Amino acid sequence: MSTGVGMSECCLSGKIHEGNPTGKVETIDNLPTYVAAPKDGSKAKTIVFLVDIFGWEFKNTRLLADQYAKAGFYCYVPDVHQGDSLPIEFLHDVEPPLKDLEQAGLFDKAKSTASVGTTLPPWLLKHREGISKPLISSFIATVKKIPGTGKVGAIGFCWGGRYAILAAHDEVDAAYACHPSLVAIPADFDPVTKPLSLALGSRDSLLDISSVGKIQDIMAQKTALPHEIRIYEDQIHGFALRSDWSSEKDKKSMDEAEKQGIDWFNEYLS
Repeated sequence: MSTGVGMSECCLSGKIHEGNPTGKVETIDNLPTYVAAPKDGSKAKTIVFLVDIFGWEFKNTRLLADQYAKAGFYCYVPDVHQGDSLPIEFLHDVEPPLKDLEQAGLFDKAKSTASVGTTLPPWLLKHREGISKPLISSFIATVKKIPGTGKVGAIGFCWGGRYAILAAHDEVDAAYACHPSLVAIPADFDPVTKPLSLALGSRDSLLDISSVGKIQDIMAQKTALPHEIRIYEDQIHGFALRSDWSSEKDKKSMDEAEKQGIDWFNEYLS
């Protein structure tokens, strides 16, 4: 089980990106799944996307899956929330980007905190580890059996970031977790046996510097296991998926996080 580290309004912040996803929707392991395939259709390098609280239909996630597909990966984005992801409207209404939040008044901040307080706890309870982990494990196992599938990786964001780490215990060939939330330290990291890459923001309210240091210490002891931890300066929770493209610095960090994942999977899924 994860620790009592809570999820704040930062989990609900971000921007919806421009563009139209080009993949298709299939049903895999009884879950609606967005599928983005590389040009040659090869499943030799397959990635399962483990989504944030906004779910499998969130356009940013699908656009990113398309980018990975262009890089040669066969990508699956399953509906692991079973139709119960949080509505996209929260991106606009609950919390603005960091630069706007810093300028917000006490009333606006209190309003955001109250909204999050009534929205997240019941959702997290409904989608707790005992419910979500079996769904994810079953989906990964099903993907492995699809004809033509080679090595399988897991990429996760925020809520899904933790499940990417758990998948690296021995379910996938490699994993990449971007700003994971609700992680248990050391319980989630001690059992990691597969190559693991982490992209973390230096201003992530859900994973403070002290916690990052503990993770670094744990992973440093795994001398025979490939791993990397990259900290992105001045980036908040959700930056790898929901950054503001109008900010050159934020867009650069998001692009670099995408490259981090592509490079990692190219090395460990080949």
